[in-house]
Amino acid sequence: MSIYKVTNPATGEVVAEYPTATDAQIQEAIASADKAFTILKGMSGAERAALLHRVADLHAERRDELAAIITREMGKPIFQAGYEVDIVESIYRYYADNGPAFLEDEVLDVVAGGAAVVRKEGLGALLGIMPWNYPYYQVARFAAPNIMNGNSILLKHAPQDPESALAIEKIFADAGAPEGAYVNVFATNEQVADIIADPRVAGVSLTGSERAGSAVAEVAGRHLKKVVLELGGSDPFVLLDAADLDEVVGRAVFGRMVNAGQACNASKRFIVHEDVYDEFLEKFSAALGGIKPANPTDPKTFLGPLSSLAAAEGLSKQLDAALASGARTALAGGRVGGTAYFKPAILTGVTRDMEVYSQELFGPVAMVFKVSSEEEAIQIANDTPFGLGASIHTDDPEKAVRVANQIEAGMVYINEPGGTSAELPFGGVKRSGVGRELGRYGMDEFVNRKLIRTLT
Repeated sequence: MSIYKVTNPATGEVVAEYPTATDAQIQEAIASADKAFTILKGMSGAERAALLHRVADLHAERRDELAAIITREMGKPIFQAGYEVDIVESIYRYYADNGPAFLEDEVLDVVAGGAAVVRKEGLGALLGIMPWNYPYYQVARFAAPNIMNGNSILLKHAPQDPESALAIEKIFADAGAPEGAYVNVFATNEQVADIIADPRVAGVSLTGSERAGSAVAEVAGRHLKKVVLELGGSDPFVLLDAADLDEVVGRAVFGRMVNAGQACNASKRFIVHEDVYDEFLEKFSAALGGIKPANPTDPKTFLGPLSSLAAAEGLSKQLDAALASGARTALAGGRVGGTAYFKPAILTGVTRDMEVYSQELFGPVAMVFKVSSEEEAIQIANDTPFGLGASIHTDDPEKAVRVANQIEAGMVYINEPGGTSAELPFGGVKRSGVGRELGRYGMDEFVNRKLIRTLT
């Protein structure tokens, strides 16, 4: 039985199955991507930009079809699925519009005389290993800048997202990309290791779990391959003061609940100053308690099921273990029967000796901490193995910047719960990974910065 199949989490029905690639098919894919690299490398920046504009156009034209696919595959509410496609379109357009300038030669000041430039060139075929929670967005963050660089793409998607994986591959083909420029592979984990080891593959980018990141990095390191890893997060939402608490609660709900809380950079730990703690907790609990999981195909649904029965079971076990260790619920949510639906829950009383304190809760469960000072808020915010994102909420601009400067994270947002935009670099520190995606930094990861020196 293939591991690549569509199981609708809203119904539990297995909709479709797809065969895992044979070793021969993997070799054909690598050869095709390797050949396409030569073609892409020979294209001008303007030609690559035109290709990315066509890819963006097709995402826009097929928006409804693409959205329906991921709602069926992983339960994303249909209006959020459409919004994901919109963001993806903006990413491809951003690199089409800005990529040629990012690739321009950098002229160096040469003290010893003569002239020198640094020229950016693609490295070759790259392997992307992408997760299920944002099936199009995660791919675009990797594919768009690297196609612009002249790299070709081998894409191994999550086993539960075969139809969105094929839809992306078809978009590149229909956009007129050279054969092999973007190749989908339904690979096994063993085949992934073989792909990384292949000398025709220049690097690998993974978005996923710490365990997957460690395994990929180990293989890549053994074969001296460049890696970018975007891993887990337990982002702090630090609330120090608020004149308009209702507005802040709205940010908190959005930060915790979008995509059913299944985002690496979602707000997960709410660190609240004692002066506003009681009122915040009351309002936050009321707001989350009013959100009911419902059919994701309904345009009015905000919270659909989790991505799978296994995801719901895993989160339920984490919640039960937290309560067994002494944590309390300000909002007693949890799994709905034996389904993948999950009511929002809020944990309080979490202490450092509990396992949940250092865990990532990948779903609609929030932890809320009370602090008595700015210093204590910073200490708890940084007391985590993760360092992806964070947000600071205060009406005092100086305080916001002062706290932001002390947060150990790759991204800090002030008076917003975090988010994404094509021009903003995305990535973390500590156990949250290495490297950056998006913005001009997303084009700097998989390139050869070639020095060309001329004596005159």
